Amino acid sequence: MIVLLIWAGQKFGEIWRGVFIICQTDLPAMKPENRDLIRTFLESADSMGEDILEDSEEFFGCVPPILRIMRERPEFFVFSSLKDFYAMRPESLDARTAELVTIAAAAGAGAEKCLKVHINAALRAGATRDEILDVIFIAAAIGQTKVLAPSLRTFTEIFEGRKVEEPFDD
Repeated sequence: MIVLLIWAGQKFGEIWRGVFIICQTDLPAMKPENRDLIRTFLESADSMGEDILEDSEEFFGCVPPILRIMRERPEFFVFSSLKDFYAMRPESLDARTAELVTIAAAAGAGAEKCLKVHINAALRAGATRDEILDVIFIAAAIGQTKVLAPSLRTFTEIFEGRKVEEPFDD
């Protein structure tokens, strides 16, 4: 039997409020061969963690502080780092393009520290100042729709008494 903690909450301003729901469930156990593979992999987690920090220095030109903190939990750190590496460096995109996409995502998320790291990584990957600036402007243009779209739909419903027709909603 596994006990799961599930967060049920809602964001109010910048504060999340809610409750943890504790439930018990019988989840299928991990296959022994998979558990053994992961256990073997994690035996090297500590040394891999050092390599990941060194690679980050080379990759980004710095070691982001979140990596140093996450490093305190080697099991989490190595899996998270692998996921991030493969997500942020897909085979379908070159490094320059991947960093430009990452800048747009960081700008849209308001992740100022990530922006600093990834702007420098984009420069290292060959992006230009103008490309980076344009990506930030594109992110800002899309970001404003989070406010404009629902606000103008409500405005139209109240003042014109009709719903806004949405493209691609058949």
